[in-house]
Amino acid sequence: MRFADDCNIYVRSEQAGRRVMESITRFITCKLKLKVNETKSTVAGPQERTFLGFNFTAGPEVKRVIAPKALDRFKRRIRDITRRAKVSIQRTIDELASYMRGWRSYFGFCETPEVLVYLTRWVRLRLRAVGIRGSTATGQQHSWQRSWPWYLAKSKALSVGLSNAYFKSLGLPTLIDGC
Repeated sequence: MRFADDCNIYVRSEQAGRRVMESITRFITCKLKLKVNETKSTVAGPQERTFLGFNFTAGPEVKRVIAPKALDRFKRRIRDITRRAKVSIQRTIDELASYMRGWRSYFGFCETPEVLVYLTRWVRLRLRAVGIRGSTATGQQHSWQRSWPWYLAKSKALSVGLSNAYFKSLGLPTLIDGC
């Protein structure tokens, strides 16, 4: 069995969308002999749909933005990588660098660079917190002690001690230039 890949078709009205949907579905199933996934196929405005990890904003100036699920997957992956940081900071940075370069190649052309700046800063903060956690881990911890590294990671002293330049020297890329 063969399947057509993701595709979006934009028209001016919902009525035109329904007409085009019916026509395209008939063409794909009858002429091309492909199956259309009815649960994923719908007539909707571009702001209501996610396409290949991107959404579009509403309003007069439409922008291509990274979909929330893609941002969640990014953070989840970074957490997974940094949890293993106890092995070696360099190995962790190398794994992060590989993932971040690939992610930037795909999502770097979004039209909201502030999200990329935020994520780059969040990765560095995560690394600082992991460094603190690794140096203070002692078996049983109280709940306040588990969140303490995150607060320390935001301190000026740690930002100087584990600076952006330090992470860059280890090979950690940014998701946007000048960040």
